[in-house]
Amino acid sequence: MFGETGGVKVMESSYKRQDDLHYDNTTKQKRSYYWDTAIGLNKVDGLTPSDYLQELKQESIEGRKTYDEVERELGNYYGKQVLTPAALDTRECDIVSTRIARILESRDFVFSPITLKNIHKRLFDGLFTGKLAGYEGRFRDYNIEKAEPVLGGDSVIYADYLSLEDYLRYDFDAERIKNYAAMSPSDTAAGLARFVSSVWQVHPFVEGNTWTTAVFLEKYMLSLGYSNVDNTLFRDNSVYFRNALVVSNYSNAAKKIQPAFCYIESFLLNLIEGANKPLPPITLNLKSKRYGN
Repeated sequence: MFGETGGVKVMESSYKRQDDLHYDNTTKQKRSYYWDTAIGLNKVDGLTPSDYLQELKQESIEGRKTYDEVERELGNYYGKQVLTPAALDTRECDIVSTRIARILESRDFVFSPITLKNIHKRLFDGLFTGKLAGYEGRFRDYNIEKAEPVLGGDSVIYADYLSLEDYLRYDFDAERIKNYAAMSPSDTAAGLARFVSSVWQVHPFVEGNTWTTAVFLEKYMLSLGYSNVDNTLFRDNSVYFRNALVVSNYSNAAKKIQPAFCYIESFLLNLIEGANKPLPPITLNLKSKRYGN
């Protein structure tokens, strides 16, 4: 579009910058939800934010500080300290929480494995140290396993590192052909459960897979039009979310255990309906004649 300044035509954009949009009570409420979700997701690894972040969070919610300013002040705050292992964990929690809230508030999204990789980069840039340094936003180049308490110390079998991109491409291509507009809420939850479970099982990153998957899922659901997503579910049930993904990807024929999708489906149905129904306790899906499954 063109406007005139002193008789000279100048080019003007017909687009608005997202950070120029009016800050009102609706924005304030949503930002509060995003912060709560961001902090809640850190419970997956047992991390808790500092009191200082809680102060900065409130200033951000009130619109008195941008996310850039919050992260800059956190950098100054921790830069003056001798960081113990516990302080490093708190620092990670504070910075990643800030970045999650920022990503959730931004309305940019493209349904692609590239977005998954970019989210990981944005969350953890500069935070990985030691052997993990440089893996922010990069797929892993070795195979991994992780003892899961919900599995009694056993591990999910993750994808081989040589085929990560192939597996993700397959999962995303299969998801693209689904028509959620024609599905009931329960069928939508089942469809999304299979997708998010498959992506999580690939586990493409050396660390931070559940955080990255959760943020991608929220962005994806918002892009599908589910603007009433109940962010308190992630805030209050992030460990449940991870355990639900674990049991949806675990089988052990010798122990008569098969994958259970009912838990991740229940979680997603609550998200879709904006409800807060009780989530069923997670147990391993024992295959036996007694239960007929």
